[in-house]
Amino acid sequence: MPVTSAVVDAGDGLPLTVPALLAARAAERGGHTLLVCDDEVLTYAEAERRSAELAKALLAAGAGKGTHVGLLHPNGAAFVVAWLAAARIGAVTFPFSTFSTAAELRGLLRGADIEILLGARSHRSHDHLAKLREAVPEFGATAVPALRRVALDGPDVPADLSLAALTAGGAGIGDALLAGVEAAVRPADRMVVVHTSGSTSSPKGVVHLHGPLIRHMANLNAIRRIDEHEVCFSNSPFFWIGGFAFVLLGTVLAGGTLVCSNAPDAAGVLDVLERTRPTLVNGFAASVAHLPADPSFARRDLTSIRRGNLWPILPGGVRPADPELRHNMLGMTETGSVCLLSADEDDQPEHRRGSFGRPAPGFEARVVDPVRLADCAPGETGELWLRGPFLMEGYYGRERAEAFDADSWFHTGDLFTTDADGLFYFHGRGGEMIKTGGANVSPREVEAAILAASGLTAHVVGVDDETRGQIVAAAVRVPAGHAPVDPDALRAGLRSRLSAYKVPRRLLLLRDDEVPTMSSGKLDLPALKARLAGTPDTVKDRSLEG
Repeated sequence: MPVTSAVVDAGDGLPLTVPALLAARAAERGGHTLLVCDDEVLTYAEAERRSAELAKALLAAGAGKGTHVGLLHPNGAAFVVAWLAAARIGAVTFPFSTFSTAAELRGLLRGADIEILLGARSHRSHDHLAKLREAVPEFGATAVPALRRVALDGPDVPADLSLAALTAGGAGIGDALLAGVEAAVRPADRMVVVHTSGSTSSPKGVVHLHGPLIRHMANLNAIRRIDEHEVCFSNSPFFWIGGFAFVLLGTVLAGGTLVCSNAPDAAGVLDVLERTRPTLVNGFAASVAHLPADPSFARRDLTSIRRGNLWPILPGGVRPADPELRHNMLGMTETGSVCLLSADEDDQPEHRRGSFGRPAPGFEARVVDPVRLADCAPGETGELWLRGPFLMEGYYGRERAEAFDADSWFHTGDLFTTDADGLFYFHGRGGEMIKTGGANVSPREVEAAILAASGLTAHVVGVDDETRGQIVAAAVRVPAGHAPVDPDALRAGLRSRLSAYKVPRRLLLLRDDEVPTMSSGKLDLPALKARLAGTPDTVKDRSLEG
């Protein structure tokens, strides 16, 4: 059985701050590769050396414990070094999406009281320097009063805004001073504030502390059996909690290797996968669904991959026949990534289809009837409530009551059931349940049926209807190079899997680049609903009305 702890300090010697953790890994694993990102390679020793140099520069610039440091880097060595540097001196890191617009950056910088911003000059088509000039015409202005230093890495950066100029300022800071600052960092200090996506409301800054987040990731590593031999490929952005905590921090804890790619085409990503030979893949399956369509995919050797949730690229013998018969994982920003999971990675019996496993160590979980405020019996749908020491401290700049009730329960807004074995099953967000003709339909159930029938990812929503209140509508993603999809054949396949009233009355086939997204890269749900609202009904068969 894996060794886990329900408390932060279990007396087992686990380093509970980032400076202590980095020092331990650099001493034990100095020459081992921490990160491979396309052509970049970063060892643990190099991460320690480079982050020390930047940490000294931050100290020279007036940063210290509690300073708010924003990060505007894509996945890669620069992000890792900047995060480690800030965390080593007790500064609080705020990772920002590289997809952010100028208006969003202004709101994030102001709302998070950012004092120093570290970032890349640009990433792909996103000109961060231009966006920052639009967002912050001058430092100290009313729009963003706390911001006093910007340091960008890349070509054509003005000298006063360059990372090189910031780094040069640290030359007078000695090792002894840095060591003293690091020693003052405590497990109860804030490490990172990660913003929610804002898909249904304004983004909220979720505060996580050194000790609780490190212990939680150590627990997850033990359950997932991840150690120093693991090579993990992930497509999760480091500025979201899954990429930051579950992937990046989890890798540093294990002393393993993390692989990522910013390649603009499928062939480039496949080159990285073949060269690095990952043993585990993790992230968003929909984001790798286009890889098998690449002409070179059939000859690629991906046999090193033993497990993971990027099932479109898993080799034969590892790929599940039906992903819904593998335990899922539930993660959210507020829970420091994954909070429901299972150590069992095998196919499950049919009666466990869609299981999300059980609560992670240290988490109490209840499924509560929102009207009676009483625990639901197995099979009854209610809201998932969570409590425990590894949850967020709270939302930045907001009262505790906005995050927790009087008994410290976090009301997730997610609808769940449990079964007699104590396994949890997700049924959607509280506001996402579709009510059609007096019946409730879970979007997730319909999405899972479409995946099982076609192998394609779908987004299912309710669209207003005068007669039925709402009707079920689905946008099905068809990757480039995929064979043509016959809507009638897909609908016929769904009839054998879903009750008649659950079969989508509107079915829209979209290329990946046609799916509306926000600047964060996440699904733009209002835009998708508007598009589906303008799509004619494709189901005319009265028998499907239920």
